[in-house]
Amino acid sequence: MGLLSLLFGWPLAPVRGVIRLGELIQEQVEHEMRDPTVVRHRLEEIEAARAAGQISEEEEALAMREVLQGMMGGPGPVEPTRRDQGR
Repeated sequence: MGLLSLLFGWPLAPVRGVIRLGELIQEQVEHEMRDPTVVRHRLEEIEAARAAGQISEEEEALAMREVLQGMMGGPGPVEPTRRDQGR
């Protein structure tokens, strides 16, 4: 049975390689999103942009929530709350 699976599985080897590569990239991204040093640097960049007047207070709060949710493994992009929309 091993020979048959090898013969029929051989054409799918490149597909399996691409899938594994995608999994490795995803693992690396997840690791970097949870790395405290990277998260701290990103939060400092957001604070600096706010201090320089490049983003508003609401944008700063939204960006910080996105970074912190990514660190904690939360869902994707953060939707503005009703409080943010009212300003």
